[in-house]
Amino acid sequence: MITPINGYNTNLIQKVVLNHKDERQQSQSQTVRTSIFYINDYHGKSINLERTMTASNAFDNFIPSKPTDKLKFSSGDILLGEVENVNKVAVAGENALHIMASAMGNHEYDMPKSIEKLIPDMKFKMLACNIDIPKQYPLSKKVEKSYIQEVNGNKYGIIGTSPTDLISRLKYSRLFSVNEIHNINSTVSDIQNEVNKLSSQGIDKIILLSHLGYGYDKKIAQETDGIDVILGGHSHNLVLGAQEGENLLYSKSGEPVIITQAGRDGKYFGVLNLEFDKNGVITKVQNNVTSTRGFKRNAPLRYVFEKILGKPYVVGYVRSAVPPIKNDLIDPNPHAQFIVDCMREELGGDIALLGAANVRGYFESGALDTRVLEDMSPFKNNLTITPYTEKEIVDALKATAKSLVNMNNKPGILHTSGLRYNINKKGEILDLYYIDKFGKSTKIDIDNPREDKIYRTVVNDYYAMGKDNLSMLNKIDWAEKIFDFDFTKCVKDHFKKDQTPVEIKDDGRIKIID
Repeated sequence: MITPINGYNTNLIQKVVLNHKDERQQSQSQTVRTSIFYINDYHGKSINLERTMTASNAFDNFIPSKPTDKLKFSSGDILLGEVENVNKVAVAGENALHIMASAMGNHEYDMPKSIEKLIPDMKFKMLACNIDIPKQYPLSKKVEKSYIQEVNGNKYGIIGTSPTDLISRLKYSRLFSVNEIHNINSTVSDIQNEVNKLSSQGIDKIILLSHLGYGYDKKIAQETDGIDVILGGHSHNLVLGAQEGENLLYSKSGEPVIITQAGRDGKYFGVLNLEFDKNGVITKVQNNVTSTRGFKRNAPLRYVFEKILGKPYVVGYVRSAVPPIKNDLIDPNPHAQFIVDCMREELGGDIALLGAANVRGYFESGALDTRVLEDMSPFKNNLTITPYTEKEIVDALKATAKSLVNMNNKPGILHTSGLRYNINKKGEILDLYYIDKFGKSTKIDIDNPREDKIYRTVVNDYYAMGKDNLSMLNKIDWAEKIFDFDFTKCVKDHFKKDQTPVEIKDDGRIKIID
């Protein structure tokens, strides 16, 4: 019977490393103790990588009471977007953390051709067993389905997966055909085939680095045999402790499987502590998820990153700012409101739209420097001015409002400038108003929106391509203008014109109504 030892601790990492007694009184040769440092979905967030480096060093330096194998893995989406320097930083960060292997998340495919420059620098394995990467792309030579990791004479089978919804997540999805990315049922078979291959080589401790999402991870845990650990990603769940029926499940043959996931954007990392019996079955588990904000930024890694990104400089000042929101995807976000206002103001659109998933940071009172600003959204999606009908805008708002009830709150609500609206807890738009540049408010009929009314809309090229299943916004070919910069330039330009310190506060433009 497995013994869960639950714990959530935001203090020093020494307190989250397993040091319990061996209650089974097995000989040391029969019991294998393992401690796994894991990360997922950092999305190029360099400042949180610096904090994680400090935590990683503490993990490395901690000496357990009994011999323990230490492993370090990523479940993907550490890279992000097309900007080469952002991805250079992500790779340098994973190398510095001594990550052994990473799943291929959707963002690891963001630069399928130019990633050739980064591959030689990757000192870690890249894994995905459920995709057939076309041979003309450099990643096809780097990505493996699985491998064997040996530590202290103990062997672990490591398997990776990419998300089954990869095409809908990629800006350049045309680089892949549908049949090259396996569906979930085929993915289950792919994983089992790799497990069988590893088991035939005598490997009885098997770890899956999954970028499929929490729901699919549960399915895999219960529909396969031989997997012990699923280190998850993609759905951005914050999975605390080890709770039977939630993230402690059982395989087809009844053996325990533990699932982890540590949120998104490097706000958290995890340490998973395990004991395996002589047959490679988990007998004890302790899953600890810890906030990176409790750790100082590692100075040597910060120096490395600034050599790549350049020295930061102050662009403006924040007088005051509300705390970071709890749910980045569905909560009204004052930090995003300021950004989207800058987009509309600087580019002169009638309205501006910004997807919740595009904002990955927050403002704090004091000087705002370029590192913090660039970290707000490492995607670097170029802005556009694209004409949309009133109906297209309403349809997009209705679709994204459903994020309140969608699985994992995807794709997230749309933050707006020039629009004000209310949503109920069922994810339904209750009302919508257009606010012109003079502050005049005009109600929009959400049941019969006009198709002859056009709004010049500031929106990034990702949404103008209809990504995140927002097909009504797929009008990139209609764009009046496509700029060669992202929203961070609009914020910088705002401060160039007006150095008045800003207040980041919620003005009520989006309300969630009970």
